[in-house]
Amino acid sequence: MKVIAKLKNLHISSRKVKLVVDLIRNMNAVKALKILKYCPKKGSLHLEKLLLSVISNWQNKNKNLKIENFELYIESIFVNCAGMLKRIRPAPQGRAHRIRKRLSHITIVLDSKIKINK
Repeated sequence: MKVIAKLKNLHISSRKVKLVVDLIRNMNAVKALKILKYCPKKGSLHLEKLLLSVISNWQNKNKNLKIENFELYIESIFVNCAGMLKRIRPAPQGRAHRIRKRLSHITIVLDSKIKINK
């Protein structure tokens, strides 16, 4: 069963988050959590929380099923650009330079398959 979780208007540019997203794409959810826990990037903290949220969504959707019997994996994960906060910084000779503080949206789709015990 597919489950989706979204994080909107994250105050990090999408370019920085994509570096971390590429590490965990198409990976087992448990393994991805371990990677995100020890990744030094700022975006990894937000991705870890979002991944825990989507796992919790899967548990709420499948209350009668045990999570130990299923292998959860990240089917798709993507980062999109959101809006921009535009600020002005004083520059020499009475001019002004624009500062663009970029935002991003993150979406995770989690899927499950039955675990085969060997």
